[in-house]
Amino acid sequence: MTTIDQRLTDAVLDTFESLFDKRPALAQIQIQTTRQEFEGDRTLVVFPLAGLAGKPPHVAAQMLGEALVESCDWVDSFDVVKGFLNLTLSTACWKESLTQALASPSWGHAQPGSRSKVMVEYSSPNTNKPLHLGHLRNNFLGFSVANILEAAGHEVVKVQIINDRGIHICKSMVAWLKMGNGETPESSGLKGDKLVGKYYVAFDKQHKHEVLELTSQGLSTQDAEAQSPILREARAMLQRWEEGDSEVVDLWRTMNGWVYDGFEETYRAMGVTFDKLYYESDTYLLGKKYVEEGLAKGVFHSKEDGSVWVDLTEDGLDQKLLLRGDGTAVYMTQDIGTAILRFEDYPGLDRQIYTVGNEQEYHFKVLFLVLAKLGFAQADRNHHLSYGMVELPEGKMKSREGTVVDADDLLLEMRSTARDISDELGKTADFSEQEKEELARQVGHGALKYFLLKVSPGKSMMFDPKSSIDFFGNTAPFIQFNVVRCKSILRSLEVDLSSLTWSDTIHMDSLERQLAWGVISFPDIVLEAAEAYDPSHIANHCYDLIKVFSSFYQDHPISKEENPDIRSMRLALCALTASTVTHGMHMLGIELPDRM
Repeated sequence: MTTIDQRLTDAVLDTFESLFDKRPALAQIQIQTTRQEFEGDRTLVVFPLAGLAGKPPHVAAQMLGEALVESCDWVDSFDVVKGFLNLTLSTACWKESLTQALASPSWGHAQPGSRSKVMVEYSSPNTNKPLHLGHLRNNFLGFSVANILEAAGHEVVKVQIINDRGIHICKSMVAWLKMGNGETPESSGLKGDKLVGKYYVAFDKQHKHEVLELTSQGLSTQDAEAQSPILREARAMLQRWEEGDSEVVDLWRTMNGWVYDGFEETYRAMGVTFDKLYYESDTYLLGKKYVEEGLAKGVFHSKEDGSVWVDLTEDGLDQKLLLRGDGTAVYMTQDIGTAILRFEDYPGLDRQIYTVGNEQEYHFKVLFLVLAKLGFAQADRNHHLSYGMVELPEGKMKSREGTVVDADDLLLEMRSTARDISDELGKTADFSEQEKEELARQVGHGALKYFLLKVSPGKSMMFDPKSSIDFFGNTAPFIQFNVVRCKSILRSLEVDLSSLTWSDTIHMDSLERQLAWGVISFPDIVLEAAEAYDPSHIANHCYDLIKVFSSFYQDHPISKEENPDIRSMRLALCALTASTVTHGMHMLGIELPDRM
């Protein structure tokens, strides 16, 4: 609750008690933003109070309005619309609130460590292919949620689990042995993750070819896929890896090393970081240990082929494989081990958040339920931050067919497009080449991040690079441009923010009050975004605030304003808009240029 709403709430409680000799419950006080078609800034919903007052809602509203104007120096005037009491706030109210914001260099941020310790997992790639558009949404979402939680006062640990073992990497390894002729990133000129991904695609092509041949010989598609020679080689390689075969392990380390180097380059371009990396190759054994313990306790059961399962039918789910018949682990195995290990690694950890696409919702339902059946004390302290897929105009991305939008290529395209637009506009003529490239990076990457974060995580979306980099509308470039405009005004006037003050008697018009409210309400927006794990709250608040500023800028001269009080108030609004939006955009991982 903002300082303004808290003070209004206290005033309403006291005023109501003095008028009607009864004190409402705090939950009965509902204050909201006044609708634009009515006069006022904040609206008190009087309907819940009418019964207690023993008056019709509009009568109770009138009595409260008259008393509040008389007793509360933050209320300048009021208007009653049926059971709604619309309050117009005084300049003294706005001044006190804005001055408080000016005095706080970290406006919108709670006291560090004032809330619980939270772990956020994101990225979590497989080491058989490069990062793609889906990974961009995942990384930007997870990294932003971590930033927002930290701004809300949580101690945050940013992690990823690297899926560095399993049949997927064995497929790339088999294909490289059969077709690679010793090719390396150095000899090919390819990033390591792209080189390994190339052989994952090659494996899939060969597998499909073999399946086609086997089905032509009369086998069913299911049998043909299982008996494909190249897939059988991959399965045999996985078993050899789990048995510690030195030749297989050495190749695995080499090819994963190529991938890690490639990933790190992409993460640097994305602007995301991690505090700790977990590897499936380390955690799957711990998971197998817990599965075996669960089997011994009768929590799980085994089948004739030696595979281990959990029966969740009584919980409304089905049976889930935990260990294959040959003893090799599945994803669920390592996830069990990882979940438990993390709480051991970070004592006092309140919860962990898994940033994973919505196609894995069932997987996490099973995981959390299995943890509970194992008696794991923190089973209910895990949350799946599910997000929708990023679709393409031509359909769904398919990694194994090589039809994905590569993350590196997309980042490069966004930088190039931003550079072309800035060159066409001719506003960077006095920039050095390095400054032009840096601006293109900030604008291009910012446009992409904002486009992927302005939509609530649960929604799927269609990626549209052209609209994302438009300098008009709900885009990062529009926001960045207007923040640069704010900074330019403050620089040109050499403003000393610490000396800004103005009279309580000046009039603030509708746009000025909208700007003020956008600034003052920002800390509450941060808390809402943190509670919902939803960066779109921040993104759209920044856009709404900067959109009001854009209108304000057109109609409210600052440098030519002769009244010193009005000039100071407008400079304060300009400075606070810039700092508030800068804080918000940084929470999204988006940089703000100093000039454009």
